[in-house]
Amino acid sequence: MARSAKKAAARKKAAKPRRKGSGGRKGGGAARTPSDATASGRPPAKSAAAKKSAAAKTGAAASGASTPASSAGGGTSRGRRKSKAAKKRPSASALRDAIPKAEREKRDTGAGGKVARGGAKRRRYDPGRTKRSPVWVKRRTLDYEDELKELQIELLKLQNHVKAAGERVVLLFEGRDAAGKGGTIKRIADPLNPRGARVVALEKPSDRERTQWYFQRYVAHLPAAGEIVLFDRSWYNRAMVEPVMGFCTDEEHKRFMKDVPLFEEMLVKSGIRLFKFYFSVSKGEQLQRFVSRQTDPLKQYKISPVDQHAQRLWDIYTVKKFQMLTETNRTVSPWWIIRSDDKKNARLNVMRLVLSQLDYEGKRADLEPPDPAVVISGIDELKMMEDNILTEGALPG
Repeated sequence: MARSAKKAAARKKAAKPRRKGSGGRKGGGAARTPSDATASGRPPAKSAAAKKSAAAKTGAAASGASTPASSAGGGTSRGRRKSKAAKKRPSASALRDAIPKAEREKRDTGAGGKVARGGAKRRRYDPGRTKRSPVWVKRRTLDYEDELKELQIELLKLQNHVKAAGERVVLLFEGRDAAGKGGTIKRIADPLNPRGARVVALEKPSDRERTQWYFQRYVAHLPAAGEIVLFDRSWYNRAMVEPVMGFCTDEEHKRFMKDVPLFEEMLVKSGIRLFKFYFSVSKGEQLQRFVSRQTDPLKQYKISPVDQHAQRLWDIYTVKKFQMLTETNRTVSPWWIIRSDDKKNARLNVMRLVLSQLDYEGKRADLEPPDPAVVISGIDELKMMEDNILTEGALPG
């Protein structure tokens, strides 16, 4: 009886399912071998290291781009959240369009250089890049460049003659603000030897210079033998800018207008070849150039406090111009008025005028004379202003 009860208990115990990884007892029994697992048709049990590696691969797949299964709804909740966020994220072009236009222009033209549309980096200079790219240039620009080069070669011949003959030449540039004086001076001075040609652009007078004879600070910059000097504004500041802006008294202005013809006569009689150019620009063109200076970083150094009042005081400047020409246009030192709404045409005609007025070795016989529609004598300008002085808008700058 007892033996049969023991056999029944053993059969019931053998009928219980075994736990995984055990031999049937809690913590006991022999471990299953790979051959046993293969024989039973089940895959071998994974070790702890294999389980950890598989978990790491699963996490990396979930954090990366969504798989086709996850995009169809079978991925993890984290992957679904990232895919929804990616759909809501705006594009780069949308972000750029959201920035105000003025701010975009300021950023694009900043110290870091201009960035191409679409976010592409600006091309840098590469000496190894030899591939050619087609560039469209206006025929008018090519013609201008050709003639400019020819005239600059003639100016270099003139400088060689001035140096050899010991002559002295002064080119004096006056006119409205933003009339094109600086650009013309640059094109004239560029081909010349800097040892014999220089540009004089003085700052406002110091406290000491204000106590000197007015012409004294300019006399120090007059040319020696063999030199060409270009004055970017000159003693004629006292004829227009200073009285209009209140930088001098009426008495100082009147004394200057009486003294300057005598001063220039002394210069000419001493052997200096004096050329006086007044650049005349229209009011509308001047305004456009002021706007260009505000937006172009390479032109912002030209902005001055005087520019802010040039448009408002336009008529007062016109009156002072008429008075200046009346008092200072003399036979020994005449004025030449340059219409400079077209800056390139003005530059070429100033060069033509200088070359036509001076003789030098190797001078070309087929040099084109200055255009009478661009270069006007001081006496002709005075007659035109006298005829239209009372007509609003009829007088050029």
